[in-house]
Amino acid sequence: MKASFPKKSLLVACIAEESTVTGFLLTGIGERGKDGSANFLIVNKETTDAQLEEGFSRLLRDDIGVVLIAQSLAERVRSMIVEHQNNEEKLVPTILEIPSKDAPYDPTKDTMLVAAAQKLFGAEAGIEKLR
Repeated sequence: MKASFPKKSLLVACIAEESTVTGFLLTGIGERGKDGSANFLIVNKETTDAQLEEGFSRLLRDDIGVVLIAQSLAERVRSMIVEHQNNEEKLVPTILEIPSKDAPYDPTKDTMLVAAAQKLFGAEAGIEKLR
């Protein structure tokens, strides 16, 4: 199956706690459409898994090329990330996990990094290299 790339410029989206999203917004990635849709989601302690899943789904759209998501939040929507990454027809947006101030970054939980390490070093050796 052949996947196609859009021929327009794409946005970067961010899902994280308030301080991380604010930092990204200060760099100029923030975008709000006429309908009120935004390319960012601020998550706090009161955000439920259902709200996070709904917000993540909203950011899997054609005008977004990369979704940056805090690894601690990615764990909460892991099944959705895996499903999106396994869809060969949908290459965009790319999901990248970033560290958060709440939890240390664990490279063994990052599906993209694990896949790359396994391709470079083999299945078992790739996981060991990440540890």
